Amino acid sequence: MKAFAVCSKGIEDIAAKEIEELIGAASAAKTEISDSCIIFEITTLLDLCLLAYKAQSLDRVLLLLAESSFSSREDLLKKLEAQLKEFKIDAWLEKDSTFKVFCQKTANSAFSSEEIAADVGGIIIEKTKAEHGYKQKVDLDNPGITFFLFINGSQAFVGIDFAGKDLHKREYKIFPHAASLRGTLAYAMLRIADWKPGEILLDPFSHSGEIPIEAALCQAQTPIRFYEKEKFPFLRFRPLQKENFQKFFDKIDKKIKEPKKNTIFCLDPWMPSLAASKKNAKIAGVNKCINFSRTDTEWLDVKHKKESFDRIVTHPPEESARIKKDLLEKLSRELFYQAEFILKKDGTITIISRNIEPFKRYAEQYKFKLAHERKVFAGKEEMQVIVFNRP
Repeated sequence: MKAFAVCSKGIEDIAAKEIEELIGAASAAKTEISDSCIIFEITTLLDLCLLAYKAQSLDRVLLLLAESSFSSREDLLKKLEAQLKEFKIDAWLEKDSTFKVFCQKTANSAFSSEEIAADVGGIIIEKTKAEHGYKQKVDLDNPGITFFLFINGSQAFVGIDFAGKDLHKREYKIFPHAASLRGTLAYAMLRIADWKPGEILLDPFSHSGEIPIEAALCQAQTPIRFYEKEKFPFLRFRPLQKENFQKFFDKIDKKIKEPKKNTIFCLDPWMPSLAASKKNAKIAGVNKCINFSRTDTEWLDVKHKKESFDRIVTHPPEESARIKKDLLEKLSRELFYQAEFILKKDGTITIISRNIEPFKRYAEQYKFKLAHERKVFAGKEEMQVIVFNRP
């Protein structure tokens, strides 16, 4: 069976690797990576349930029903209608079942997401009417099944959404910050930094705590949606009615382990940010395994021993009404000055920012070497990730 996953642009390789790690190397042989998405093979529908429950890098997890290139709206609808004819809709939807179609596009096009979603919904309604003599009911607020239409340039994909929601949204992020990262990007930064569970990690600008929280969840092997089990629509999918989901979740949850203490450090110069990080970590259930401290960057070498950390992974403050350019320059310079002391010899600094030039400048001044650079996107907003090796 073919499956499909959507992720933030720029982290497709990380998402594909996580899929392989979670459901097995067999999926990797036929994996296709494209802009913001991955097509892969599954052996059972439970593979998609596992990804929806545990994956930290994915936005959507889908059973792929149709895929096609197209040249116009009419061409797209014609091709999708032809492919969806092969879909056994009665295996998924009963007469009184409800559905909706949700559309996501990666670029502007001549038609709106709402219009094309309604058109595909019409195809499904006409299909049930022709085959079974009734019109399938639409429920935009609480559908039994969500059909997800992903339009990527001139390519379109339709699938059944196993989570029924944007997975990059984190339930723990109740106390956000203006500079909050998507949880998926925070996790991707850890992978880009080549951080491994058990290594000593420092985030000196935590904002609302996404990077330390994602690290703690990964280290403990805690499913990212541990507290959301009852919300998954796949629990009610007809082809999965015979599955024992209590046993399914218990098997995954048995792998949760006590994370190592004193390995994840969450710092911030501003107390409101640190307070938000603590509260979010408590909601995520990982506050006891993260070290929190309100620390100005210039005091890092006083509060921590020489060569204490394996990785620094952070989203430094950016220029704003509160953070003026001169303060930003000071913070950037101080970060590398301190990192030269507190990082281990093979340690790295990984930074995400909209403007990486100040960091490149000070990295060069303190002899740090650029090891990796890439663009990533939070929705349509472009950011850059850079990794520096210690001198």
